[in-house]
Formats: sequence, C-alpha cells, structure tokens
Amino acid sequence: MNAINLKVNGKAHAVDVDPTTPLLYVLSDDLALNGPKFGCGLGQCGACTVIAKGQAIRSCITPVKSVEGAEITTLEGLGTIEKPHPLQQAFIEEQAAQCGFCVNGVIMTAKAFLDKNPKASEEQIQQAMSSVLCRCFTHVRMLRAINRFREGRAREGLAKEGRTREAAAK
Repeated sequence: MNAINLKVNGKAHAVDVDPTTPLLYVLSDDLALNGPKFGCGLGQCGACTVIAKGQAIRSCITPVKSVEGAEITTLEGLGTIEKPHPLQQAFIEEQAAQCGFCVNGVIMTAKAFLDKNPKASEEQIQQAMSSVLCRCFTHVRMLRAINRFREGRAREGLAKEGRTREAAAK
C-alpha cells in the first residue's frame, strides 16, 4: 500500500491504496462518491467517467497512481442539488435521465467535450457521445439537453463579448 494524494472536486485527499487500484474504487469506496458508476468494468460503457486533466476518462480502468496530483472532477463536483451546473440543469429541464445509470457518463463526457469544443456541431456532439452507452434510449432528450447547454453557453459568450466591447469603447 502507498499513500496517494488526489485532488477530487477541489478537495485534497490522501488515500492508502495499492497504486494499481482502479480510480473508480477509490472514488466510490474510499471517498464515498456516487456519481461514477461501475458498469462494464472494461472502460467501454462510460458509466464510470470522470474528468481528469480536462479529459473524460474511464475511472474503472484508470490506475489511481496515474492521476495522482491531477484535478479530478466527478458529477458531484459540477453542481449541487440547490445549484446544479448549467449542464445538469439542462438535463433536469429536458427530463433527460431515465434510470440514471448512464447519466454520469453522458454529462461528464459532454462537459469535457464542450469545454474543448464550445462551438461543436450537433453531429460532432453525437460523435463524441457515441462512446457512452445508454440502455433506456433517452438519447434524444439527452442530446436536446446537451444542445441546450451548448446554446446557452454560446449566448452567454456573445453577451460577455458585447459587454467587453462596450467597456473597451468607453
């Protein structure tokens, strides 16, 4: 066993685990986080997705040692019940979750993708989301929620740009 230092959802944690332990087990068992789920255990379904180093990664196949010191964000780190992240709010408004099992992977994958590609087309979003499996077939509502978030971000960016131009003109 080794002490491994992690930064999860903005908080520092030291865990005493085997360095090859999958990150998912540390998040769920040691840190009691419920966002990432054990799905296939092979990194194929996406239920265990978290964001590390700005990338959506599959925590079920990621050795905890490989993300030591990196900022790790789980679904719990995006928002709260009282103040959900805008992407979580879009999912609520579109009623995009059914059983909820894949939602972690969908939201975390979408967030990481749109953080890097804020002007992505619907086709690009669909391609990025194709690696996350959902058995409930709520894909249409999920894509509507993701697009709602992307469009809201775009409007926010335009408004911010307008305020910046106004300030520069003064």
